[in-house]
Amino acid sequence: MNPGTPESAGVLTVDLDAIASNWRTLRDLHRESGGRETGAAVKADAYGLGAAVVAPALAAAGCRHFFVAQLAEGMALRPLLGPGPMIAVLNGFPPGADENAALTPVLNSPGDIAAWSGTGRDAILHLDTGMARLGLTPAELDALAEDPSPLRGLQLLLVMTHLACADEPAHPLNAAQAARFAAARARLPALPFSLANSAGIFLGRDFASDLARPGCAVYGLNPTPGRPNPMRPTVRLAVPVLQVREIPAGTPVGYGAGWTAQRPSRIATVAAGYADGYLRSLSGRATGRHNWHEVPLVGRISMDLSTFDVTDHPAIGPGSMIELIGPGNSPDDVAARAGTIGYEVLTALGARYRRAYSAA
Repeated sequence: MNPGTPESAGVLTVDLDAIASNWRTLRDLHRESGGRETGAAVKADAYGLGAAVVAPALAAAGCRHFFVAQLAEGMALRPLLGPGPMIAVLNGFPPGADENAALTPVLNSPGDIAAWSGTGRDAILHLDTGMARLGLTPAELDALAEDPSPLRGLQLLLVMTHLACADEPAHPLNAAQAARFAAARARLPALPFSLANSAGIFLGRDFASDLARPGCAVYGLNPTPGRPNPMRPTVRLAVPVLQVREIPAGTPVGYGAGWTAQRPSRIATVAAGYADGYLRSLSGRATGRHNWHEVPLVGRISMDLSTFDVTDHPAIGPGSMIELIGPGNSPDDVAARAGTIGYEVLTALGARYRRAYSAA
């Protein structure tokens, strides 16, 4: 048990073997498509699963390129990974950041390039080919192609872009971005390039590159929506029943009295709420599982607690565990009921859960 973690906390079990296996599957698929290296996105605390444990497990599996969003994330990882692997900071370095940090900034604007120019340090150049988010705009690329002097004194490791619609294989923007990226790279000094995210790896040879950057698929989310998930599940979340209450028919449950028992019922209250990342939008939509039997969530999810109808399962009592995420109820399944995506389900997982890791 983690220090300060109450005994009533739920248990989030993370399968490091599955994470490592998923990364190797993605690496092999990228190679089969003609790609070279495959890294891993470990931003947002490795999608909520614990970067301090997950990143070393990926390094042990052979990963040598890691991507975080913020400088602090990279600084926390560097002593855990040692001096060898690349750790790239996708949001770049903020003003005043320590340029001597053993991290690689992604340069997203002319200002980033100017601030880093002349340092002779490693960097990655980001081009926007269709996201309208970070990265050089077409006009900024034009200016850089006409006058590449700002690139002098930079040790550019890669040029990268990010796919907007890779999880929709037929979307025309996929081919358009690949073509724009190829045309843009032709106007710059020859550099290794990085293109595919998780879903992009499944788009085939036209999206292979020197370095793929999968994220969600490493953690078991489906990179091919609408088709069977090719990745292994990596997480299970089980929470303890704090109390079981017997109520007569006609009794409302929870805030707003949004659910009313239609029969004499047994209501189990569990230690998970929206403060733990069990999204409020799941109210009235989610199901849990106990010994493979479904139990419906009833009433509104509150900050710290949720309620399940366990009338048909008399063995469930205080101390029983109800599984909120697991086989047959994946993060993608939970997300579909919440009206969101599996990314949000994983990254929302709260710090109050006790994390248990399998050995990789």
